[in-house]
Amino acid sequence: MSTLPIVKLPDPILRKVSDPVERVDAELIKLADDMLETMYDAPGVGLAAVQVGVLKRLIVLDVSDGDAKNPLVLINPEILTLGSETRLHEEGCLSIPDTHIDIERPSTLTVGYIDREGKPQELRADGLLATAIQHEVDHLNGKLIIDFLSRLKRDIVVRKFKKLARGETTA
Repeated sequence: MSTLPIVKLPDPILRKVSDPVERVDAELIKLADDMLETMYDAPGVGLAAVQVGVLKRLIVLDVSDGDAKNPLVLINPEILTLGSETRLHEEGCLSIPDTHIDIERPSTLTVGYIDREGKPQELRADGLLATAIQHEVDHLNGKLIIDFLSRLKRDIVVRKFKKLARGETTA
């Protein structure tokens, strides 16, 4: 396994919709393993393939506490149901470092996906896992956490990251 470079705002690939995975093979599993290592190294709780420059519907997650790892690999994830109760949670993003935004999302969901063995699965998630799944599925659809901000605040964040991308300092 190896770590991969994480794509950062303002890279336009982050706004692209990811393509479905056609088959689960050794190359895809290696990508998932490399994404997990990248996520742990960052550190983060989730990572979408688009965030490492790959336009495939693949996400990895681990919201476990402490040293015990509980990695999840979701291929072609599709949110099937969303709960009616919501919760406000501060979200960060590995592609938008040092930016945290309070986002209200459904606190439970059911997601359908294909597992590492190529088998269809369903998972009921709540709390942080539900939030992380929604965040990463948003990435697969070209949506970022800054899209939850007002246009003015979003423009400020985008300008900051464009300056950083050009090597300018922000004040």
